[in-house]
Amino acid sequence: MTEPAARKSFILAEATYRDLRDLRFEVAVLPWAATEAHNLHLPFGTDIVETEAIAAAAARMAAADGAGVIVLPVIPFGVNTAQMDIPLTINMNPSTQMAVLGDVASSIDAHGVRKLVVLNGHGGNDFRQMIRELQGRHRAFLCTVNWYKAVEREKFFPVPGDHADEMETSLMMHIAPGQILPLSEAGAGSVKKHRIRAFREGWAWAPRQWSKVSSDTGAGDPRGATAEKGKAWFEAVTRAVADFLVDLSAADPDDMYA
Repeated sequence: MTEPAARKSFILAEATYRDLRDLRFEVAVLPWAATEAHNLHLPFGTDIVETEAIAAAAARMAAADGAGVIVLPVIPFGVNTAQMDIPLTINMNPSTQMAVLGDVASSIDAHGVRKLVVLNGHGGNDFRQMIRELQGRHRAFLCTVNWYKAVEREKFFPVPGDHADEMETSLMMHIAPGQILPLSEAGAGSVKKHRIRAFREGWAWAPRQWSKVSSDTGAGDPRGATAEKGKAWFEAVTRAVADFLVDLSAADPDDMYA
């Protein structure tokens, strides 16, 4: 019989009570994704796969650097109100997300974890206003990280895109190549521009109606993707997130400002 593997002690879903009963954690990471179409070549669970992998790799590096961090099971559903005409999109409304996040935060409080990070992997999710409201009800310090913004994307993928594009396709080629179809099956990911200038320029905003914007549900040409690009991106992102977790683990929630 082998001893419990230390590598499991920072992934809650893989850990046993024997692994965790004598451990204390400073930071809990809650991966939050979505279930939605990703062009014609990537699976509906793309955001789930990516966010789980990044959370696990970043936590492993942070733990190796002395951070007291544990990764919670991923939440697989995100805000997809503008994709509901696409078959089997699963939507979770922001009000539901807030209730779930509040329950998780209460659990974290009960177990003495001082910080909770929502690691977000879906552009339709926005936890900032929820955290503004919830923070006053919980002892734990609450924050959110969009992993896809942790590193300057343009240095790795100069072709514009933000959904099932070259970046996401490269990332999936690296972490889950068996779950994707050949690039020959992918759509071009071309998107229509809004007729109203303020929306095009970004100082006005409304949700994109995906079936009217993209014929294949993609936003950005994926056809330049490679596993090598995905590996470089994955390593850069996970290192950035890991460094954040190390800093957060060491920080005093009551003394965050110099």
